[in-house]
Amino acid sequence: MYIANIILPLMVLGIVMYGVYKKVDVFDVFIVGVKEGLSMSLQIFPTILAMIVSVNIFLKSNLLQDITIYLQPIFNFLNFPTEILPLAILRPISGSSSLIMLNNILSTYGVDSFIGRVASVIQGSTDTTIYILGLYFGSVGVKKIKYSLLVGLLADLSCIIISLIVVSILF
Repeated sequence: MYIANIILPLMVLGIVMYGVYKKVDVFDVFIVGVKEGLSMSLQIFPTILAMIVSVNIFLKSNLLQDITIYLQPIFNFLNFPTEILPLAILRPISGSSSLIMLNNILSTYGVDSFIGRVASVIQGSTDTTIYILGLYFGSVGVKKIKYSLLVGLLADLSCIIISLIVVSILF
């Protein structure tokens, strides 16, 4: 525990010492970096706000539950655990919301259950594709994201399928 408390201060001290060694005005460079970071934060704030509002509307509207109920017969036929379906749908949209879903799955079914393991692998192997595209492309003004969105969602889908296969084989 002691080492964890001193790592960050030692890193900062090391960076400052390296700047002094290279004869760089560390404080001025720090101030320039803070100004650039603040301006970048202000530039991407509208995009982040829009994503947060969109995710909250999606979750509060119970659309996720409706989609899950609608797709449940298909996934039952494919022997895909339908308990994981809300996580698989939500993961490309929101990382924090999918972590809450994962926590609910793990507390309900257990960490060593098949469902818990598949959910954990899905959480670790997929990404928040829609959030990333909205944030990064929105912040630089890219409007045509069709192929990026398609490739990102296909990558997420393949990770979900592979997660189910790998956990089935290993456990």
